[in-house]
Amino acid sequence: MLNCLVGLAEDVAGLEDRREAMSIETLPALRPARAPWNKGRIIGQKRPLLPKHVWSIRVRLEMAENRRDLALFNMAVDSKLRGSDLVCLRVNDVYAAGRVKERASVTQSKTRKPVRFEITETTRLSLERWIKDPEMVGCEYLWPSRLHASPHLSTRQYARIMRDWVLSIGLEPSAYGTHSMRRTKVAQIYKKTGNLRAVQLLLGHTKMDSTVRYLGVDLDDALSLSEGIDL
Repeated sequence: MLNCLVGLAEDVAGLEDRREAMSIETLPALRPARAPWNKGRIIGQKRPLLPKHVWSIRVRLEMAENRRDLALFNMAVDSKLRGSDLVCLRVNDVYAAGRVKERASVTQSKTRKPVRFEITETTRLSLERWIKDPEMVGCEYLWPSRLHASPHLSTRQYARIMRDWVLSIGLEPSAYGTHSMRRTKVAQIYKKTGNLRAVQLLLGHTKMDSTVRYLGVDLDDALSLSEGIDL
């Protein structure tokens, strides 16, 4: 009887060992931790271009006689549109009755709300030259793609073009992006006037909080504006 009990205990112990071994085998293999997606990258808001940067890029594009990129660059600065809206512009959005409009309006893809923008004389001249270019004959979109898969530039193509612009004047490309173009003019407007409401309207923001965050307005900015008022 004692021998039977001892044998039974050994069988139970063996079964437990086998179960433990099986559970260990079925555990998922440990994988090395992935490096953080932002390791080695500069993140956060992209810097706006300064006026000297705008003129430097513009001069280089004029010297290169790159009509499309010059018109695209000028339009990006004036319109303050998101890249996704800029690349989808149609010729008739900015051109009517044989001339470039002084003001235009488009519906934003993100908010489905309309936003208006000015087209300055410099931009109008570059747009007119581009629209009348032989490459634009029969084109519906203002920035037709040179790839057959898409009727217009993609946001990725636009980002690559933007990267070339900043590289051409010696800037660090990781610090700038397509949102730099959207922020460039409004940053100067806010710096010179402090008018957040005007900037909100120009960007097509629904809430003022969005504009404050977009510009990175802080207490120092508010104090600087206040110091400029002497009563």
